[in-house]
Formats: sequence, structure tokens, C-alpha cells
Amino acid sequence: MSALAGTGALVRLALRRDRVRLPVWVIAVVGLLMSSVVSVTSLYGSTAEREAYAGAVGDNPVAVMMGGPGAGLPSLGGIVVFEVAIVGYVAVGLMSLLLVVRHTRAEEEAGRTELLRAAVVGRWAGPGAALVVAGAANAGIGLGVGAGLVATGLPAAGSAALAASFVVFGLVMATVGLVAAQLTEHSRGASGIAAAALAVFFVLRAAGDIGGGTLSWTSPMGWALAVRPFAGARWAVLLLPLAAAAVLTAAALALLDRRDVGAGLVAARPGRATASGGLAGPLGLAWRQHRAALLGWGIGMFLLGAAYGSVGESVEELVSQNDALAEFVAGSGTDLVDTFFAVATSMTALVVTGFALQVAVRMRGEETAGRLEPLLGTAVSRGRWLAVHLLVAVAGSTVLLALGGLGTGLLHATLTADPGQVGRLTVAALVWAPAAWALTGVAAALFGLLPRAVGAVWALLAAAAFLLLLGRTVQLPDWAVGLSPFEHVPQLPSEAVSAPPLLALTAVALALAGAGLLGFRRRDIG
Repeated sequence: MSALAGTGALVRLALRRDRVRLPVWVIAVVGLLMSSVVSVTSLYGSTAEREAYAGAVGDNPVAVMMGGPGAGLPSLGGIVVFEVAIVGYVAVGLMSLLLVVRHTRAEEEAGRTELLRAAVVGRWAGPGAALVVAGAANAGIGLGVGAGLVATGLPAAGSAALAASFVVFGLVMATVGLVAAQLTEHSRGASGIAAAALAVFFVLRAAGDIGGGTLSWTSPMGWALAVRPFAGARWAVLLLPLAAAAVLTAAALALLDRRDVGAGLVAARPGRATASGGLAGPLGLAWRQHRAALLGWGIGMFLLGAAYGSVGESVEELVSQNDALAEFVAGSGTDLVDTFFAVATSMTALVVTGFALQVAVRMRGEETAGRLEPLLGTAVSRGRWLAVHLLVAVAGSTVLLALGGLGTGLLHATLTADPGQVGRLTVAALVWAPAAWALTGVAAALFGLLPRAVGAVWALLAAAAFLLLLGRTVQLPDWAVGLSPFEHVPQLPSEAVSAPPLLALTAVALALAGAGLLGFRRRDIG
């Protein structure tokens, strides 16, 4: 029997299982990138505005770290690449690695791979199907982004080159996920390894772009940017990530042949003979399940906040020669630096909400994996189990917001020699917590009432982010923009704190969580 026998059938099975998830991923990524492109093209319509932008960010090491080397500046295409490319690479990278881990290691962990292998299914069919599905998803994103860029009036050749760079970087991350899936017995561990590799690629690329550029060539993200879409596209560079994907695929298949189904090449450490006292209840178990993710998110949020804090004093220089950008950042007419930090903390809040939703969606994963039912067979009640997971989501997101604000405040206080900025900007970040809680409440309600639809909260988060960041830019009506819970948060430090909207959001979160609890108590498990 061929090692790839049954690949087509597994591709069809994966597409059927992800018939909702895949379109949501593709539409969300394309929508995120194109909304940013539309915003950029509206802000930098004149040559003077584009030259002012290039002058402000071209020599700023933090801006280069976050946006790349700036090839093509001050052209409109170059600004688009500087603003959206890194975000796009991170988005397609995460999608690709999660898809591959889901259809390889997660299938083995659940025991389904062993059952399928009893049929006419070759040893490489599962990995092959996962790569085909990930490749199709990346191709969909590439086509959507390419068509959207051309529709906005950007040159077709540069648009195609940027779209192709997204596709090939996604393929690299898919094969990184495939290698990670061979190393550990658990899907969470494999996803963590692959995500860590994505972070390393970002750091190598950032360090190289700030320096002489040599180190950037050690990172697939650096290769993608080296295509230089709107600065004389270098199509030959695309061969590097394609070759890397081929090598990683071969390595993953070689590793697959050296292990048993369900096992990982890295042996799991033996556990303690007796459980610690902290695992005696559902809260300790929930904390154990999410502590590693919380640690990783915490480090990331602190560094993100520090990046924001390091550029706060550069805002006035950036917007001084761009009336449209000044209007976007300081629409309220208040201090530009304070308004920048209000926008920055809103971005932190959107990212942190992802952690809260990850915890909430994990509850459904515990249920479908069959681990919840035996647990509820003990003295643990449904209400208590749900409550502790929501507590981890709510408390964890609040801590992450505090860390993001702390990072912003510490860096800004260091640069301005004003210690008072630490507490001020930490509070400015924490004020967004009720909005994150509200979306967590939506996830809880879906889990209790419509468990199969709980994954839709990711689409709701994407919609809320679009409404907050671009709703008014694209002139949506006030009632539509107001559908986002983040729209009702007072934007500290540029605005005064207002308790009523925060209390209302908290009440909404509690009501939704209560509805989810009632539904969970009444429905069948599974």
C-alpha cells in the first residue's frame, strides 16, 4: 500500500469538518488585511503625506521592528507593506500551524488516526491531507488579498508579489507545525512549539532589519519581506521559503517513520506519584490547564506594551505633517500622545480578549474530547466547573491587560522621567476589561445554549475589532459601530473615566454568563 493512499479521502474529511472554520479564518484574515489597506490608502492620498510618513518611520528602530525594512517607501504600496505585511504573516502563520496540528497531532491524541489507519490509509496520508488543506486556505487568502489590493488601485505586479509572500510564508509555518506534531504527544505542546518558532522568526527578522539586514535572511519572515513587492519585486526570493517548506516536509515525514502512532519523539516526563493539593478541585485543574498559555500571553503583552510605550513621544513627529492621520489619532482634539495611548491600549485589549476566548472555547474542547463527562461524574457540579473556567478567563484577561499597561507605562515613564505614567497607563489598559468580559460572556452563552457554535466567537471578535478600529473610518452608522462592546469603553488617558458604560458592560457579561450556565445545566453533555 502506498504511503499516501487515502489522502484524497482525508482531504475531503478535513474540509467537511472545517467547512465553517476554514471560511471564517480566510474571510477574517482577508478582511483584517484589506480593512487596514483601505485605511492606509485613505490616510496617505498625497505625495507630501507619504513622504512625511516615510520620514517619520524610516529611521525609527521600533517602527522598523514592527513594520519591516520599509522597502518601497514612500510609495503607497510601500506604506501598505510596512503597515500590513507583518500582521498578515503572523495571521497566516498562526492559521497554518494550528490547522496542521489540528489535523495531525490532535487526531492522534484523540485516537482517530489509529482507527483510520486500520482502513486503506497510508502512513503519510494524514500529514499530506493536512498540508493540502493548509495550502488551500493560504491560497484562498492570497487570492483574496491580491484581488483586494488591485481593487484599491495598487499595481498588479506588486499586489501579486505581496499576496504570494503571504502564501509561501503560510506554507513554511504549516510545515513547521507538521514537524512540531512529531515531537510531542499533545496538540497543545505541538502548537506551542510551532508558535514559539513563529516568535523566533519574528525576532530574527526584527533584529536583522534594525541592524545591517544580514540576520533577516535567517528568518522565513525576512525572506517574505525580501520579495519587496512594490519596490521592484524579487520573485526569485520566493524559492527560499518553498525550498524550506519542502525540506521541513521531508524532515517531518522522516520523523513520522521513526515513531509509533500516538507517541511523540520527545518522551513525556513521568508525573508525580500523587497529585498536588492544588489539583484537588476544578479551579486547580483549570489553572493547571491554562497556566502555560497565561505565562506566554503575559510575556507577549508586556513586550507589546513596552513597544507602544517606547514610541509614544514620537507620535507628534509622525502626525505633524499629515492632517488626515492627525484627525484619525486625535479626533477628540486632546493631546496626541494621550490619544495614541488610548488607541494602543484598545489594540492590547483586542489581543487580550483572544486569550479569554481561548479559555472559553477550550471548555468545548474538553467536552468533545470526552474528558468532561468523567469529571462531572465526581462531586464536581456543572455550575462549578463552568464557573472556574470563566474565572480563569476573566481573571487571566484582567492580569494580561494590567501587564500590557504596565509595560507601556514603564517604558514611557523611563523616556519621559515621569514615574506617574506607570499607574496612569496601567489603569488606562485595565479600563478595557469589561469589554473583554462581555465577549467572554457571549462565548459562555454559546457554550451553554448552542455549543456547536461556540467557535463563532472568533468571528465576533474580528467584527468587534473592525467596528472599533475602522467603523467610523468607513462611515458606518453609529448604531452599527455601537454593536462592538469596545466602542462603549472610555478611552483613557485621553478621556475621563465614566462608570455607567463599564457597569453596563459588566452587567451584560454577567447576564450572558448566567444564560450559559442555565443552558449548560439543562443540555446533554457531548
